[in-house]
Amino acid sequence: MTLEELKYPIGKVDIPEQITKKHIENWISDIERFPHELEFLVRELSDNQLEIPYRENGWSIRQVIHHSYDSHHNAYMRFKWALTEDEPLIKAYDEKLWAELSDSKSAPILLTLDALKGLHAKWVYLLQGLTDAELQRVFIHPEGNKRVSLKENIANYAWHCQHHYAHIEQLMIREGWK
Repeated sequence: MTLEELKYPIGKVDIPEQITKKHIENWISDIERFPHELEFLVRELSDNQLEIPYRENGWSIRQVIHHSYDSHHNAYMRFKWALTEDEPLIKAYDEKLWAELSDSKSAPILLTLDALKGLHAKWVYLLQGLTDAELQRVFIHPEGNKRVSLKENIANYAWHCQHHYAHIEQLMIREGWK
């Protein structure tokens, strides 16, 4: 596999110009299923296997799992800000540095898998209740001052779930663990 294929096993996010209600329903379903599918995928991995990076100079499986929670927790907050403030400038975070913190490098994955289930249940409840007008609301990402609508952000995070699931699954296939 090429480095690009290892980095982006499902390709880069591709958000359609015309986002339909069906797109949104499918993306919310992806977000809803992710914690359970991830838990099922990694349930039998040993601590040693969790320390294997999904690619050279990449994060370990453990770090990918913990990153998923960190990222999705931040995403949930961005939704809340966009719903309660007028085009808020969101706070970015350095995911690479967060992945080097002790909770990302060594904490048991069960902590994050349980937290993801709760977070995603609440997030999905919020997403399913959004009106068309609320889906149009935006936040400003500080990198490039990009305006991001909530419906685009649902697409981003449905992709993000699949993206990191594929990192782990592809490693498991390459290693013969699956």
